[in-house]
Amino acid sequence: MPLFRLSQRLDFPPAWLARSDGLLCIGGDLSPERLLLAYTSGIFPWFSDREPILWWSPDPRLVLYPSDINISKSLAKRIRKNRFTVKINTAFDQTIAACAKPRKGEGTWLVKEMIEAYTQLHTLGYAHSIETFRDGQLKGGLYGVCIGGVFFGESMFSFETDASKIALVALAKFLKEHDFDLIDCQVTTSHLLSMGACEISRNTFLDIISPSVKRTDIGDIWGQSPCLQPILTKG
Repeated sequence: MPLFRLSQRLDFPPAWLARSDGLLCIGGDLSPERLLLAYTSGIFPWFSDREPILWWSPDPRLVLYPSDINISKSLAKRIRKNRFTVKINTAFDQTIAACAKPRKGEGTWLVKEMIEAYTQLHTLGYAHSIETFRDGQLKGGLYGVCIGGVFFGESMFSFETDASKIALVALAKFLKEHDFDLIDCQVTTSHLLSMGACEISRNTFLDIISPSVKRTDIGDIWGQSPCLQPILTKG
């Protein structure tokens, strides 16, 4: 498949035209309008410093159905101890900054332009963070983009064992309670598979999100309560 180059026009080639490695096109910008169009089209940006903007739509796609979250016995025990507090959107800037820190032996794809773009989406009410605190200190979390009934997960981090897992469990329970269809995990990792994520084909993914991103029945759930503790510890 050819690699498409984006112009200033606000559009994308169909996701199914992506190469075998998932890379679809290059260029464009990170404006809120383009990012939202990308997500609703099954596409996301992913590139490193000194690279052009790269847009991807992998096949298969890793997803997590909120009701399928897998909580191991050790994680359940840690949750029951109630030493962590999980909140929504109280530390978005800190969360994305922590996600941007280079992993051991790796660089970071969360370059300055990406951080600015997702911070703008957060200001507009589309990007959200789930944060795990212990003794008032941020220990883990994740962030992503919510459109309709889909939460498009972007990145997670952990400064303490299980801190990011607890954030993901809280998110899944929260989204299940509000009848969300899907959490997009993008690419396959053993960590997310262990949490209950599964691979589906790109076509199946597109079939699911196409009506889901248009849902208007969910409403604004993100400002209702900054604390997910009752949901995390329930049932």
